[in-house]
Parts: sequence; structure tokens; C-alpha cells
Amino acid sequence: MKKLLFYRLPKRLLDIVVSIVALVVLSPIFLIIALWIKFSEGTSHVFYSQDRVGQGGKHFKIYKFQSMVDNADEILKSNPELYRKFVDNGYKLPTKEDPRITKIGAILRRTSLDELPQFVNTLIGNMSIIGPRPVVEKELVEYGSPERIKKFLSVKPGVFGLWQASGRSNIGYPERAQIELDYVDRANLGLDFKIMFLTVIAIFKGDGAY
Repeated sequence: MKKLLFYRLPKRLLDIVVSIVALVVLSPIFLIIALWIKFSEGTSHVFYSQDRVGQGGKHFKIYKFQSMVDNADEILKSNPELYRKFVDNGYKLPTKEDPRITKIGAILRRTSLDELPQFVNTLIGNMSIIGPRPVVEKELVEYGSPERIKKFLSVKPGVFGLWQASGRSNIGYPERAQIELDYVDRANLGLDFKIMFLTVIAIFKGDGAY
């Protein structure tokens, strides 16, 4: 009850306020990016949604600006060697090696601008500004035992998180899983603000951005 009053409630209030302010203030950037994608080659969609596992194991759709070609999944799976590298590398590929990424998508990913639509997720309530990054169902195996998976899913996933602040894609599994679980154990407002500050620095430096 004490944690609910002194952490979860103010955290949710901050999520709502920050999301509304971000969606309003950044609306011109949303429009520019949307038009940029719309009139570019490689994709017919402006936004991308994907099924992720959220708090309590509940599935939800995460929103991003489209950074891949339309037939991205088919392209990746058609190359078994590349797909294996994708899985072994924590379900990511360096942008230069990823045939799915559009030219605009590479810029959006490097600057994390593709993540901006997730402020809609935080406003809805299936994500928080700060928390462990949400994963697809098959990635849960990287978190180990059922107890560790349950801990990971005990909090809302975040737009930004300790893993991103620590180096993003430069840090793969199993270290990534441990970092995310450490956040769950230590979660408080002070840590959340620190993560936000460190993530902004990491984005500007371009660390691990792919």
C-alpha cells in the first residue's frame, strides 16, 4: 500500500502528464516524420504496431513510426544465417546489416524518433515512461526461470529503461535481462528520473542505436 501511494500513483500521474505534453508539443515533429515516411520509398505504412508482452503477461500493441520495408519479416526469415544472427544478437541486427531497414528508418532508429508514438501507449496505460523494455513472447525465454519472468512482467514496460540508459543494443542477453530485473528490484521515482537523464544522453551520443 505504501509503495502504491508513494511510487505507483505519482508515476502514473507523471506518465499521463508527460505523455499529453509530449504529444502536443511534438505534434509538428510527428507530422513532419509522417509526411517524410509517406512520400518515401520502401514502405506503404506510416505507423508500425507489434504484439508485445506487458505487465502481468497481458499482450498489447506497441506503436512506432515505420522504419522497415513492408515485407520485413519475410525478408529476414528468407535468410536462415541472418535470422540466426538476429536471434543470437538479442533479436536485433546492426542497421548496416539489416536489409529490412529503410533509409529514413535508419535515421529514425539512430535518433530514437521511431519510438515517439509510444507516448500513446503510456497515455493508454499499457506502458510507462520508464520501465523495462517490452519484448515479444519468444524473447521471454531469455529471462530464465518462471520466477524471473514473473518478476520481469510484474511492472509496466517502459518507453525508456535502465537497459537503454546503460548502452542499449551494445548490451545483449543475458546481461540485458539482469539489468532489467535489477530495475524491477530498485524501482523508485529517483531512479526513474536518473534513467530519463541518462537515456537522453545516450540518444544524443548514439550509443547502441539500432
